[in-house]
Amino acid sequence: MSKRNTQANKAAARERLRAERERQAKKDKARKQIVVGVSVVAALAVIGGISYGVMQLNKPDAWTAAADAKNVTAPKNTSGDDGTTVVIGKSTAKKTLELYEDSRCPICATFEQAIGETVEKDVEAGKYKIKYVGATFIDNSDSGEGSKNALSALGAALDVSPEAFLDYKAALYSAKYHPEESDDKFAKDSFLIEVADSVDALKGNKEFQKNVEDGTYDAWAMKMSKAFDKSGVTGTPSLRMDGKPVTAEGSENAPMSVADFNAAVDKALKA
Repeated sequence: MSKRNTQANKAAARERLRAERERQAKKDKARKQIVVGVSVVAALAVIGGISYGVMQLNKPDAWTAAADAKNVTAPKNTSGDDGTTVVIGKSTAKKTLELYEDSRCPICATFEQAIGETVEKDVEAGKYKIKYVGATFIDNSDSGEGSKNALSALGAALDVSPEAFLDYKAALYSAKYHPEESDDKFAKDSFLIEVADSVDALKGNKEFQKNVEDGTYDAWAMKMSKAFDKSGVTGTPSLRMDGKPVTAEGSENAPMSVADFNAAVDKALKA
């Protein structure tokens, strides 16, 4: 073998080795770029996911949004700011009995079961009008939604008629349907509609059901709740007439029997 051929072979081998190294270097560079690119995308995805999660945590829930709403859809048969004045009765009645209640309140249920029918008869007879003020403070004690949701549903009933409102309120407080305070059943639209099916004017009423499910009167309910908070009343049930508490004789609480109620209201009517 000549020396020239040997040198030529060595030179060719070195050239092939150099070319192979260049190809490998290009592959390594491309691979590194891909890895970096994927890492950046993954990092951005994580950051994006965290940002979205933070946004969702900071996003107000439906009830907070309803409370902050500027435009309020009020039910029919209401008046005053945002429709939060609910007065039912004959225009000839000279005085108005104010009734403050929270739909989840167990004492309110006891009151309604004992005296609700008497109140309705008095209002129908024109003895006095009734002004209803709904509260939602029980929800605050357990992060519930039932007081707010039931108040919104009462708004849907009031939109049908004052009579439907009174009958629905009685049904919500009835022994059959009113849950324990610890059981937030009123948070479920399906249960509120089930209760409504016991009221003739609301049974199978598609518009009422839609308003409950759509939360049409959620913002109204929250404005009503604020009206309660501003009233100075600290517990439910509470009664007032002419701005003065109507209580059982010798007590600071609402009367819980028909006899005590009649005595207290008759005294307030004469004042």
